[in-house]
Amino acid sequence: MTQTETGPGKKVWIIEDDQALGSLLCEEIQDAGLDARWMPSAENAVTAMETALPDLIVCDLKLPGMDGLAFLNRLQDQALDFPPGFLMITAFGTISRAVEALKAGADDFLAKPLDLEHFILVVKRTLERKQLSKTINRMRGFLSSDGFHGIYGQSRPMRYLFGQIRQVAKARGPVLILGESGTGKELVAKAVHKESDRAQGPFVPVNCAGIPENLMETELFGHAQGAFTGAGKSRQGIFMEARGGSLLLDEISEMPLFLQAKLLRVLQDGKLRRVGENVEDQVDVRILAATHRDIDQDVRTGEFREDLFFRLETFALRVPPLRDRGEDIELLADRFLRRFSLGQGKTLKGFSPRALDLISRYPFPGNVRELRNAVERAVTFTTGDRIRVAHLPARIRTQASKNVSLSVSEPGLAFPADNTALPPLAEIERRYIHHVLARVEGNKRRAAALLGIGRRTLYRRLGNDPMGTADKSEP
Repeated sequence: MTQTETGPGKKVWIIEDDQALGSLLCEEIQDAGLDARWMPSAENAVTAMETALPDLIVCDLKLPGMDGLAFLNRLQDQALDFPPGFLMITAFGTISRAVEALKAGADDFLAKPLDLEHFILVVKRTLERKQLSKTINRMRGFLSSDGFHGIYGQSRPMRYLFGQIRQVAKARGPVLILGESGTGKELVAKAVHKESDRAQGPFVPVNCAGIPENLMETELFGHAQGAFTGAGKSRQGIFMEARGGSLLLDEISEMPLFLQAKLLRVLQDGKLRRVGENVEDQVDVRILAATHRDIDQDVRTGEFREDLFFRLETFALRVPPLRDRGEDIELLADRFLRRFSLGQGKTLKGFSPRALDLISRYPFPGNVRELRNAVERAVTFTTGDRIRVAHLPARIRTQASKNVSLSVSEPGLAFPADNTALPPLAEIERRYIHHVLARVEGNKRRAAALLGIGRRTLYRRLGNDPMGTADKSEP
């Protein structure tokens, strides 16, 4: 079984009101190399699902409050593109209840008392089937689709963004697109244009940061002949070029305040005045504005007009950073690999498991642009059939591989100067274990790995009962 099928990173939620059993199942799942998180109720899981989804849910049928079947139905109602696997367990199950759970979408039904070896086998098989199904769907998308107007993503934040684009595109007003550099704000603007009734008209992008301030007014609004020295003939300007279509004002925060006032007039009345003219022209253009800056802060400091901001923010779209897009990183990395392999005449099979793991854990401050450049570099320097760790940029190899740094000179671990006050070895061990636990926020699995001991050994040294204590695992 490969690492990508059931290896580190695969998250399993245990929803079980019996804490001892929940802790035991977490232990068994973690021993199998998976991440586990215990929750005492379905309501806890519903709240957690607002920000994240696991790869597999193991849920007791009989729970306080919302029972397992009601929770499963609620999960199915969300109509997720890639729903997590679902295993139902209960000591009160009957054949009819088992059939009911399977019909509702459960992948399997297990009765208590659980055979732990069989339980882990079912967990792994369910994860394997889900991964295979997801891979097949992704490949179908790769072979048959150009994404959403050239934007690729299957994560929840991106699916939400696609829905917002479709809704905003139907409106008439301006659109403000916010997001960090490299997230693809221009692609989002193009998608709004393509989804709108202006799709047959021109899409004209202009980078406000790339136009000198003294030339920006005439570039955008045009000028009359003789309006200034060197104006030998009239010019219509970018606004008029975009008539009947959409105009993207990228990095709009770089626009001078006096031009922001003129832009506001265009947004309010649909009229503009060229430099050197006294008459106004009617212009039919939809304004799409984008910026990577904190525009709220710019408004507070007076660098951006408040009235213009209020006019633009009516339809605001936020493009999520790549670090919040989870599964999309692997999807995008694969697409870039295929694109650059084809362009360079290479036939690469993919990434090594370790290289893919580093890419998946790297935060990508430069977002999709940084990922694309990293894969292009890796493809260029790869001589074999796969991209390996050595082919990745140094920043990805180092930052993604960082572990918790520990030092015996830190508070609580320093040795006293007086030899008579030196603590015994057992006390130093106790302090060190608690220091490591504090540094990893109580996650006993990670603490045991750093200490080089098993979790059961860690429990014994802490004096805890492993059957009655649940790990504080990462969500």
